[in-house]
Amino acid sequence: MRYLGLIQKKERWGLTVSGFLLVTFLSISIFAAAMVGIHPFLSANNPVGGEVLVMEGWMPDKLVEKVIEIFKSGSYRRIVTTGGPLAHGSYLVGYNNYAEVAAGSLRKLGIDPHLLSVVPVPKVERDNTYAAGVSFGKWLQQSGMAVRSVDICTMGCHARRTRLLFEEALGDDVKVGIIALEDPNYDPEIWWKTSNGVRAVVKETVAYVYAKIFF
Repeated sequence: MRYLGLIQKKERWGLTVSGFLLVTFLSISIFAAAMVGIHPFLSANNPVGGEVLVMEGWMPDKLVEKVIEIFKSGSYRRIVTTGGPLAHGSYLVGYNNYAEVAAGSLRKLGIDPHLLSVVPVPKVERDNTYAAGVSFGKWLQQSGMAVRSVDICTMGCHARRTRLLFEEALGDDVKVGIIALEDPNYDPEIWWKTSNGVRAVVKETVAYVYAKIFF
């Protein structure tokens, strides 16, 4: 019905109180499930019993001993450290990149240098993890080792993205396993209660989606 062409009456559908409560409940439930489930999803932990153990060199010192435990408990033929240029401190520590720092820590804690290889990653503007996978793939080819499977040690919610990008870099000829060491900077069960946890999960969620789309 129109009044002088200025007003029009229309039928409108809307939520009842019960409908609004149901939608609110479902929204909260989905959000809560995402909060609980996103960290285990990102922190994929699926080793394949590889022949080589790869350590991402940027991890904190607290995790070095854990990497050594994993190496000694497995049937790995070699441990390889990867990592890009140090952001600062190279003049003081005498190392140029995180791969060398990690290797130095491993040697200091008793790893046989003959079982250790260092794979530096060149400086890149983006996709550092993919660059690490490419550098490791080149090292594999040059090493002469007939490697069919590798396990990668990384930290927390970085794991799923690491596995994805190493798989892309190494191709179908090498099976990639992943070992997610617990991030010592926050409790993964309640990651949303600390700034470190929120920062890590949000960053890795965005980065994983980016990697999934563009790789």
